[in-house]
Amino acid sequence: MARAIRGDRQDRQGRESHRVDVVQHRSRKSEIAVRSREMIAFAEPEHLGPSATNGQIAAINLNSARRGAWARFAQDHRLPGIAEAIVDHERLVLQFLGDVDALDRLDALAFQFAREDDTSRAALVQAEVASAAHRFEDARSHLARAAQIGAPLDAVKRQALAIDQACGVELDAVLVARRGLATASGRLEDLIPLGAVLADLERFAEADSVYRQALSSYDDVSPFPLAWTCFQLGMLWGELVSIPDPGLAACWYQRAIGYLPGYVKARVHLAEIYASLGRTSDAQVLLLPALSSHDPEVRWRFADVLVAQGRLEEASRQLEAARFGFDQILGKHPLAFADHAAEFYAGAGNDLQRAFKLVRTNVANRPTRRAVRQAQAIAKMADASATSDRIPS
Repeated sequence: MARAIRGDRQDRQGRESHRVDVVQHRSRKSEIAVRSREMIAFAEPEHLGPSATNGQIAAINLNSARRGAWARFAQDHRLPGIAEAIVDHERLVLQFLGDVDALDRLDALAFQFAREDDTSRAALVQAEVASAAHRFEDARSHLARAAQIGAPLDAVKRQALAIDQACGVELDAVLVARRGLATASGRLEDLIPLGAVLADLERFAEADSVYRQALSSYDDVSPFPLAWTCFQLGMLWGELVSIPDPGLAACWYQRAIGYLPGYVKARVHLAEIYASLGRTSDAQVLLLPALSSHDPEVRWRFADVLVAQGRLEEASRQLEAARFGFDQILGKHPLAFADHAAEFYAGAGNDLQRAFKLVRTNVANRPTRRAVRQAQAIAKMADASATSDRIPS
């Protein structure tokens, strides 16, 4: 039996897509004291949050359910709901556990299902799989076909809304739709994307409030939605606001890891904060358990920590492993990791031209404000580097 834990439990003291795969769950109430800094209202994370199933047990259960779903799919591809369940499971292990091989498995699922099912179910699954890999044009095409052959209108509209939000398209209209859904349900699965679009529109105080409402209204026991909400708050205060608050961001990343110790991205982002503060030993401890994932960013950030510790030979090996990992992913799923790979090649990967090509590809695919800012920053770096190369020494 999975046992409940408190939301602040964690291994130790203590960083696009707006994926909302976790939101098949519901919510609970708690009070949070609010104070103000730099004219933006926010609150420190409360000491105790909603209870949840032990995160390590939940991760084991997720992988068990995923393997079981695949076994049932192998017996009969057209079993009601089984392909859809596999999509949910695979997106969760990708999002939380850094299992990038899930993208390959999702492609295989969509191909096999479409061969044996010519109904709107297959088209909707294809659209979800394409969205997971950030192939948004393909996803729209699959959605259009699904609508033509009788897919439920609500399912089509929800996927189309998620694609518009991920691409930064008509965000004012997306906000209206998200607010309507969240007001009608009051549930975490509708509040998180509302908070995300508010953050995209740089309405940070409102985003913070909505994320906190999602936490306080949660009434289920799965740790995945709670960890995702805490991670969003960490991103909000660590990277999105005009004046970042690393300390507050770190608190939220700690909470995310407390709910889900195997949360790879939360470990990476928190390790970045620690490293920036000179706490390289703490950063190393955070990253070590995540090295078993296939997410190349873990190796990259671990290499940065090793460099800061003067362990250059080890850092070089980790950096090459990160480069190999990004090369492998970009060869198969070039849009899914274009933004992260661009950041890598613009920095430790030491290939500004490749970084610039990647950000151009990313902006063409999803012209969000963040994507445009990243492209502008890397373009300036590339221009500066080219100018420097032309100046005689």
